[in-house]
Amino acid sequence: MIKEVRHIGISVTDMNKSLKFYKDLLGFKIEREMNESGIHIDSMLSLDNVKVNTVKLSISETNNTLIELLQFISHPNISGKSDITKIGTSHFALTVNNLDQLYSKLKNNGINFNSSPQLSPDGYAKVAFCLDPDNTLIELVEVLDTSIIEKPRGEE
Repeated sequence: MIKEVRHIGISVTDMNKSLKFYKDLLGFKIEREMNESGIHIDSMLSLDNVKVNTVKLSISETNNTLIELLQFISHPNISGKSDITKIGTSHFALTVNNLDQLYSKLKNNGINFNSSPQLSPDGYAKVAFCLDPDNTLIELVEVLDTSIIEKPRGEE
């Protein structure tokens, strides 16, 4: 019944800072910007008097999954360091072409990483975790060996 992942929603404290990261540093493109309020959004979010600015971003025309940045004007933001062990969404992952190059670019722009890029034990990928401006944890993955393909559950 599910066709695809539609978008990943990320609450942010400063839309301009977040757009610098996602658009300028990572290369996402703005698809849609909206200022949302009214009974529809209040009802959907189970909140009163919501005012939220949203920006939907895409990485390419062939990938339908979007990132939706949400800056709530009406409700206070609570920010803190992401913890990979927390219950609920802990991070999201992006496949990249050249992790070493992206790592250097992001580090030079003040982006924090857990560590430098690490080679997975099976040689399948190089991986690094970074934090966006609001400490959302992002896994960056460069696939190195496509012959090691992750099999769907039940096929192991």
